[in-house]
Amino acid sequence: MVLGLGRGPDPPPLPRSGYGTMAGGGQLALRTLSGHGWVRGSGPALLSRLRDAAVVRPGFLSAAEEETLSRELEPELRRRRYEYDHWDAAIHGFRETEKSRWSEASRVILQRVQAAAFGPGQSLLSSVHVLDLEPRGYIKPHVDSIKFCGSTIAGLSLLSPSVMRLVHTQEPGEWLELLLEPGSLYILRDSARYDFSHEILRDEESFFGERRIPRGRRISVICRSLPEGMGSGEPRQPPPAC
Repeated sequence: MVLGLGRGPDPPPLPRSGYGTMAGGGQLALRTLSGHGWVRGSGPALLSRLRDAAVVRPGFLSAAEEETLSRELEPELRRRRYEYDHWDAAIHGFRETEKSRWSEASRVILQRVQAAAFGPGQSLLSSVHVLDLEPRGYIKPHVDSIKFCGSTIAGLSLLSPSVMRLVHTQEPGEWLELLLEPGSLYILRDSARYDFSHEILRDEESFFGERRIPRGRRISVICRSLPEGMGSGEPRQPPPAC
C-alpha cells in the first residue's frame, strides 16, 4: 500500500537528563502539560503553544475495551505479513489494514474517539487505519501529506507503550515527546499536524526523558478528518503512518 508521506528532517539528538540546553550555556528544565507525565518538550513556550494541538489522554480505554479492539483486529492482521521495505523508507517492520466494518462494541469506542478528538463540523474518513508494528518495528520522521488526511488525526494505542517524537520541520530545536501507553489516545491537530514531523522511536531509542520505555508489539487505531475539499464518497486515499 502506498502512503502519502513527506519526509521530515532527522531529529536532533535529545538529552535524556530531563534538561534542554539554552544559548549561553544555561539550562531549561523540561516540563509537562497540565502537570502530567505524558508530554515533554524543549521549553514551556512550546508546550503552551501546542497545549491543544498535541494531546495525550492516558487511560482512555479500559482494559476490557482494549481487549475488545485487539481481539477484533487480530484475525485480520494475522493474515498479513510484516513488511520491512517501504517505498519512501518511512516504516520498518509493519503490517496494516483499512477497516470500515466494526462490531457494535468497537463502534461505540470509535464514537468516543470522534467525540473527544474532532469538532462538530469535522467530517471523518470512512475507513479507520490500523497499523501493527512488530517489537523492533518503528516509524521514521515524516509529515503526513495534506492530500491524504485533514487537520486532525487521533490514534488509540494497544498492547505496548511507545514514544512519539515531534520535531519542528523549520526549527529542529523545537520538539515534543509523547508517552503513549496502552489504552491511551493521542491527538495531533493543526500546527502539530502540519509543522512538525512525527515518528515512533525504535526499541533501542525508546526513552521518555531518563525513563526507559521497552517496546513490544504495538497496534494503533487511527481516525482521520477528511482533507479539505474531499468528499466522504471519494475514492479511499493512502493513510498516514502513525
